[in-house]
Amino acid sequence: MSIFIGGAWPYANGSLHLGHIVSLLPGDILARYYRLKGEKVLYVSGSDCNGTPIAIKAKQEGVTVQEVADRYHQEFVNSFSGLGFTFDQYTRTDTENHHEVVQQIFLKLLDQGKIYKENVEQCYCNTCAQFLPDRFVEGICPNCNSEARGDQCDHCSTMLDPLDLHKKTCKVCGDTPVTKTTEHFYFELSSYQKEIEDYVADAKSENSWRSNAVHLTERYLKEGLHDRAASRDLNNGVPVPVRGYADKKIYVWIEAVSGYYSASIEWAEENQEDYQRFWGSDTVSYYVHGKDNIPFHSIIWPAILLGIENESLPNHIVSNEYLTLEHKKLSTSRNWAVWVNDLLKRYDPDSIRYFLTINAPENRDADFSWREFIYSHNSELLGAYGNFVNRTLKFIEKSFDAQVPEGEINEEVRVEVNRLYERIGTFIANTQFKNSLEEIFDWIRYGNKYFDEQKPWIQVKEDRQSCKDTLATCTYIIANLAQLLHPFLPFSSEKVKRMLNLEDLGWEEVIVEDVHLNEIKPLFDRIDKETINEELEALYKQVKK
Repeated sequence: MSIFIGGAWPYANGSLHLGHIVSLLPGDILARYYRLKGEKVLYVSGSDCNGTPIAIKAKQEGVTVQEVADRYHQEFVNSFSGLGFTFDQYTRTDTENHHEVVQQIFLKLLDQGKIYKENVEQCYCNTCAQFLPDRFVEGICPNCNSEARGDQCDHCSTMLDPLDLHKKTCKVCGDTPVTKTTEHFYFELSSYQKEIEDYVADAKSENSWRSNAVHLTERYLKEGLHDRAASRDLNNGVPVPVRGYADKKIYVWIEAVSGYYSASIEWAEENQEDYQRFWGSDTVSYYVHGKDNIPFHSIIWPAILLGIENESLPNHIVSNEYLTLEHKKLSTSRNWAVWVNDLLKRYDPDSIRYFLTINAPENRDADFSWREFIYSHNSELLGAYGNFVNRTLKFIEKSFDAQVPEGEINEEVRVEVNRLYERIGTFIANTQFKNSLEEIFDWIRYGNKYFDEQKPWIQVKEDRQSCKDTLATCTYIIANLAQLLHPFLPFSSEKVKRMLNLEDLGWEEVIVEDVHLNEIKPLFDRIDKETINEELEALYKQVKK
């Protein structure tokens, strides 16, 4: 079975914050799980280096678009690496390969009659002397009266045309734009209404999409799909490959989602592989992103794939709801955010991965609280998991000279552990990551309870064989926990494997035999409670009024 996993492409115009990571982390969990299963996996993403957000940032800083893109792309690479993301290909949208692939897709859609030219009215800023890209236009959403930008309202998720906005202003200079006529290419999205309806009905019957993706997509379909501009007047991006239109760029909503395809081709060329094995009808694909990206993955990308006659439509839409910070909406403009590159300097990456998974906004909005983050680390990671591993292995080190004793593993434990692999595997494949982690940590608590009930510190004096059985069983539980937790907490799992001298294993029961323990170290360090107040004080201090 071929598994394709596509993580949404963050704009290279600012640092990654927790909102980005909470929506992208499921991709790495899936990739790690399926690799343990022995499946062929292709996990791709990249930095979106084209389009309006980077151009705005460059103008604000008085530097080139290239400088902004290079800076944040490298920061993204470092942040994802620090968090243990295992992309097979993490690339960027300003590569020659990406430009060529996107242009090929555009030309094929044009050849199929799915892209056409039309004179349209568009916002023009006299002060800036340019047609304004959609994100350069800000105003009031005509649907919910909230502040919105010209392509989409983040509050009600309505896809917009800048001309629809009330009280329009130019994001760059603040002046009111006028309306002028210009010529652009349009994608005949409306012609895919029936095919997308059938596709969504199938996904709904298979229960393979998150509920928010189903509901939002059905809303768009009920309103009727509308043709969308396929080109825009931009300085940076993929040029329209048609004579006389090279100054226009392919619109980002076609160009960015096509990155999944171009990244696959780039990976294949670099690794002498066949990318098509991940783009066939028998491929199982997962698209991982936040709520605001749903229509681009559930409607637009499937329509593009249908247009270029590719059968590998997204199988699983893994779309999280929003993450708030201390019960307030994240705001990069006000600096109300926790930045990943800063967080990694102070905290264990597994602590971040654990909290963002166990508190993920899978079905409703969730909150990041410094108090909950630190209490969660101290009670669950250190107090439960770390404690169980440390007390067991330290006891073996002290009482059996660091040699895991030969004993009989409790048969009921073995049966339940094997069932656990099946249940957790099913949860992960169905993108229920919170349930997976909760059930594994139930077993960690069971392991601590088992250790307490067996009382090996008494058994070692009164019934040495029973003590060996207890410790063999506890070591067995620890080894299998390390495997089960590998997709979620890879750094601590590797620590456990080193202490137990375990090789790379698969998604199956681990038996520990004739093992001499390596140096035993705590999996996690305690975080002082006073850190909560320090972090809150720093958060409020950094906010821009």
